[in-house]
Amino acid sequence: MIDFLRHLALSRREGAPIGITSVCSAHPLVIRAAARNAARYSEPLLIEATCNQVNQFGGYTGMRPADFVRLVHRIAVEEGLAAERIILGGDHLGPNPWRSEPAESAMAKAEDMVAAYVEAGFRKIHLDASMGCAGEPAALGDATTAERALRLAKAAERAARDAGGEAPVYIIGTEVPPPGGAHHVIAELEPTSVAAAQKTIVIHRALFMKADMEAAFARVIALVVQPGVEFGNENVVVYDPARARGLTQLLEQERMLVYEAHSTDYQGRVALRRLVEDGFAILKVGPELTFVLREALYGLDLLASDYLPDYPARQLFATMENLMMDKPAHWNGHYHGSEQEQHIQRHYSYSDRIRYYWNQPEADAAVSHLIAALNGKTLPVTLLRQYLPAFGALAGKPLDPAALLVASIQRVLDDYHFACSAEV
Repeated sequence: MIDFLRHLALSRREGAPIGITSVCSAHPLVIRAAARNAARYSEPLLIEATCNQVNQFGGYTGMRPADFVRLVHRIAVEEGLAAERIILGGDHLGPNPWRSEPAESAMAKAEDMVAAYVEAGFRKIHLDASMGCAGEPAALGDATTAERALRLAKAAERAARDAGGEAPVYIIGTEVPPPGGAHHVIAELEPTSVAAAQKTIVIHRALFMKADMEAAFARVIALVVQPGVEFGNENVVVYDPARARGLTQLLEQERMLVYEAHSTDYQGRVALRRLVEDGFAILKVGPELTFVLREALYGLDLLASDYLPDYPARQLFATMENLMMDKPAHWNGHYHGSEQEQHIQRHYSYSDRIRYYWNQPEADAAVSHLIAALNGKTLPVTLLRQYLPAFGALAGKPLDPAALLVASIQRVLDDYHFACSAEV
């Protein structure tokens, strides 16, 4: 399947551009929806974990790289997706989780993390050492970033040789602002300049060649740039092909590369397809998938509140509010305004920072109770239309809440399938 990634640039050169969806989520229902769609369409499944989600210390999910691999493969087996169709990627692999430490300490941990990812079976590695560590500027210059990326690549190459199997492919560069969405309303967003993109490629190439890492650099398949897409708490900046024309033209010189576009959530299928046609062949999505999952969960919560006499009113909503207020670290630096505005953002922001809480025991128990309470119930069409209008056709049939949740995520992934397909 790694060959599929290396084919992305060739497909564009041949005039039939294709893309691939990069699913960036550790939520089991999101992984299940992605595996189910990959099996349905007979296409590769690219699942990625970030350095903060999953690392050698567990990350915020509590999973190490090998744990994440086991989770993905278990779900894939249950969905009838062959293991050879799975591509595992590591996103923003670098010192970011330890940037409060001195650079040498943070980079040593980053090297160990990259090695752990590769040893576990990850073969798409995003080298991102662009962030400053203790005593350094927040964003580093190209030369320092490339030098540290080279260190991480060497760690990945050593791990791959020791583990055996396919050699990794690499992604270089990073996007601005950082991943996860902006914290404010975005009026306008400037795409990465052609000069900046060229400089990133040239400096990385020169350093890798000087270090006798030509073979590794030959496996650099994509550059992360800002194509002019982003989402904040309340709005989305949609792709404008005219503003990214220079970046698209640069690929005529760098014919072995495509771009990796981050924060493509909420773009919709038309904009996503235009991104693929313009060379942004790797489309990363994460928060939108858990956003629509939360929409469906809250719809079921309201439905149960109205329909089941023994179900406490909005039990799931209340559980999540209490949980986020008790443990505010994942949202309180990102949501601003009055108490009412922050209350709305906690639950309904496009940035979807509620996603950090679904793996908490209280949240898991509340979701399980909701699913069990509604499982097998036959619901009136009018009630389904009120809270889950997209699923009105389920009226009169025994409800399978878990399947409905997965289907809600699949609807978004269908837009990505449309955008990435050669059949458009």
